[in-house]
Amino acid sequence: MLKLGVLASGRGSNFQAILDAIRDGRLKAQVQVLITDNPQAYAIQRARAAGVEALFIDPKGFSSRDDFYVRIAEELRARGVELVLLAGFMRIVRRPLLEAFPMRVMNIHPALLPSFPGLHGQAQAAQYGVKISGCTVHFVDEGVDTGPVIIQAAVPVAPQDTEESLAERILALEHKIYPEAVRLFAEGRLRVEGRRVLIEGYQLPQGVLVNPPLTA
Repeated sequence: MLKLGVLASGRGSNFQAILDAIRDGRLKAQVQVLITDNPQAYAIQRARAAGVEALFIDPKGFSSRDDFYVRIAEELRARGVELVLLAGFMRIVRRPLLEAFPMRVMNIHPALLPSFPGLHGQAQAAQYGVKISGCTVHFVDEGVDTGPVIIQAAVPVAPQDTEESLAERILALEHKIYPEAVRLFAEGRLRVEGRRVLIEGYQLPQGVLVNPPLTA
């Protein structure tokens, strides 16, 4: 059974989606620990409700950002974590964690990368006037949302969309494709070749990767 470590800074709705997939038997994995940099994060409540250890690590207690990630890597390794999931972790991951878990750190971003990386991907898409947006699960590298793409989901963007309305529709798909990407990893079906993530024997799940079009 795949052992997961989750990093979150806020409400942790994607963390909850992972917990729900495990509970419902859709994902054969176990969350070993939630690590947060925010002692007020609602994700802590989600962890406690699920019987998962929640660990607050204060980044202000370290002399450098690298030292902060060295500590996180140590805590994850001590619990036998095999895959690290970022679930609204509002910090750029640095080399000590990435070297400890090479191509074993995943993130989900609310845009179709490489378009609109960084903060407020939904607002960027709505303001730019694109007709399709969505979300992306990717492996994490040292850049900002620049790692190899694992799986994506698309939603149409309506002219009247705001950041909030678009974010709501994208979030519904985030909750579907993040557990799906973790499941593929758990089954050993992901292979990274350069920038490409190849998925062995994969067929697109109906209704998961493309949302129904908006009605007029």
